[in-house]
Amino acid sequence: MPAIPAPLLDTAALPSGDADIRLIVTDMDGTLLDDAKRIPDGLWPMLAELRRRGVLFSPASGRQYATLHRQFERVAEGMVFIAENGTYVVRDGVELSSDPLDGSVAAEIARTVRRLAAGGADVGAVVCGKRAAYVERTDEAFLAEVRQYYAEHRIVEDVTAVEDDMIKVAVFDFGPAEHTVAPALAPFAATHQVVVSGEHWVDVMNRTANKGTALRRLQRALGVTPAQTMVFGDYLNDLEMLDAAEWSFAMAGAHPEVIRRARHLAPSNNDAGVLRTIAHVLGL
Repeated sequence: MPAIPAPLLDTAALPSGDADIRLIVTDMDGTLLDDAKRIPDGLWPMLAELRRRGVLFSPASGRQYATLHRQFERVAEGMVFIAENGTYVVRDGVELSSDPLDGSVAAEIARTVRRLAAGGADVGAVVCGKRAAYVERTDEAFLAEVRQYYAEHRIVEDVTAVEDDMIKVAVFDFGPAEHTVAPALAPFAATHQVVVSGEHWVDVMNRTANKGTALRRLQRALGVTPAQTMVFGDYLNDLEMLDAAEWSFAMAGAHPEVIRRARHLAPSNNDAGVLRTIAHVLGL
């Protein structure tokens, strides 16, 4: 692999080839995936080598479990998927942990988004259950965005009437989410998390739910320490996860707060930054 540029990774400060890493957790969009939403080709042979060494690789994303499983289907056996921003964690089809959202709260969030749309905002809610994600908006532009993250989604007449174990409500804004959706959902922040998870997405979850909480539970279950954990992220929904690992990396071009919070800076997602950093630290 090509050398990692010094300004993006202080190779003098990081040992090469002798780090005791047992768990690698990476965000997907803006982190592992390039801007065209592609998994780097080099990941597949790297995963085989990591497995041979006894290192668990775990995707951690706002994406749905079904979507993550489909993306990693060829290597999914034994892999832990931290889905829906940590609200749903699954291994080999078995739930390891979850943090369900009260159905009445999910319904009120959906109604808030309806009112926002009625006022002219170009937004839509995705009510995320364990079985599927549910949407009311039917236009192709919106559904194209939904399909990227929610492989198992259903169009329903009324998302507030769906029976499922709800774990999150995600809201897509065709404009900057920090300017329109986040302020509109701010009242829910008194009792729940309202997280800007991407330029166009805001997620509402229980206060106890985040990627960091899910990661710490996984570490305890595996007997892995923060010193044995490597984490990669780029946006605000990755902050708590970065705090749970001593080997924490923000991607080049990450949100400024993520760069401040991480211990190290990795090359861009468009330069296979996750793979290049793993290769350097583990001597692959």
